[in-house]
Amino acid sequence: MLVVLIPVLGMLFALRDARAQSVTQPDGHVLVSEGARLELKCTYSYDRAPALFWYVQYPSQGLQLLLKYFSGDTLVKGIKEFEAEFRKNESSFNLRKSAAHWSDSAVYFCVLSDTVRETVGGAEHKL
Repeated sequence: MLVVLIPVLGMLFALRDARAQSVTQPDGHVLVSEGARLELKCTYSYDRAPALFWYVQYPSQGLQLLLKYFSGDTLVKGIKEFEAEFRKNESSFNLRKSAAHWSDSAVYFCVLSDTVRETVGGAEHKL
């Protein structure tokens, strides 16, 4: 059985104004066995309706968009069987996959934007 280690590095970007707005990853490391359910947590602090994104960066490649949420249905389906659920009452947008695979090893970024074009914060995960 393959075990995948996800070291998590949180990042906080400088924001355009003085309000406390951030995106964080509460877990330090996540261990996932191949075939097991994968969940990467993303919580945010923002006083407006955010646009939320998950990106992935595979080794020696650029960033790739996994999925995005603007409004509407709170369960968002992405590429490679990933999904995320927007939970306004918990201020979370956790990324999930029902069965992790060794090829999922990568760096994962949760990103918050107040508009489609302006990113205001992000958090990073390594798988």
